[in-house]
Amino acid sequence: MSKKPVIKQDVTTTGHSWDGIEELNNPLPRWWLWTFYLTIIWGIGYVIAYPAWPLVHGATAGLLGYSTRAEVQADIDKVTAANASINNQLAGADLTTLAVNDPVHQFGVSQGAAVFRTFCAQCHGAGAAGAKGYPNLLDDDWLWGGDLQAIEQTVKFGVRAGIDETRQNDMPAWGEILEPEQIPQVVQYVMKISGQEFDAAQAALGEPLFNDNCVACHGEKGQGDRELGGPNLTDAIWLYGSDINTLTATITNGRKGVMPNWGARLSEAQVKAVTLYVHQLGGGE
Repeated sequence: MSKKPVIKQDVTTTGHSWDGIEELNNPLPRWWLWTFYLTIIWGIGYVIAYPAWPLVHGATAGLLGYSTRAEVQADIDKVTAANASINNQLAGADLTTLAVNDPVHQFGVSQGAAVFRTFCAQCHGAGAAGAKGYPNLLDDDWLWGGDLQAIEQTVKFGVRAGIDETRQNDMPAWGEILEPEQIPQVVQYVMKISGQEFDAAQAALGEPLFNDNCVACHGEKGQGDRELGGPNLTDAIWLYGSDINTLTATITNGRKGVMPNWGARLSEAQVKAVTLYVHQLGGGE
């Protein structure tokens, strides 16, 4: 027969009882209690020494004045100072004569990749393959030209960015100019010159309309004009799409996409760096 456990009489109970079972009120171990007190003291010291309490427009600064932001900024300043010389060389370089094996070129491509991921990937995609309404930078189909000079100008001044130097060429809303029955005729002619299935009768009616209204930007054969940013309509690369509904919407309403003038936000070295990066992606001329 098992013996009942002996309860020390000098230890009081908590007063709780369940089915005759009572809970002893044993004191906490001294080491645990002192550790608990020390954490409280450490916590008080921390909120006094370091930024801690959130306020309306910031937080308490703390006696030490420590800031993770300042620490990161110090690291950034250190890297900026280390790269100052090669950045200055890149800013003053002529990209058209800069050799691919030149350290300045290699540095520019590396820095340009970081600039692209920070500022350009939101529209052109992380891999620069673009999306509907945002050009693919990997192919050789360029609205304004794909050589180093043309890319640098586009990056620096943007497209329809609201400044004098920007690339500027709006496509009119032809729905306000042509008769309603003429829109599908032009659509069918565009489908014809782009190698798609088309309605021959409608395309025949659309050809003179195209010649009268569209060749000024897209060229006599519809192959585009880079001086004006007029897209090539004879290939299979389309910024917005080449199906009947999309072409109808494009011709009826026009297109006025905008690209920021990054020269207002990026340094000269950063503009040239992202130019080098985009140029070497595969579609640069």
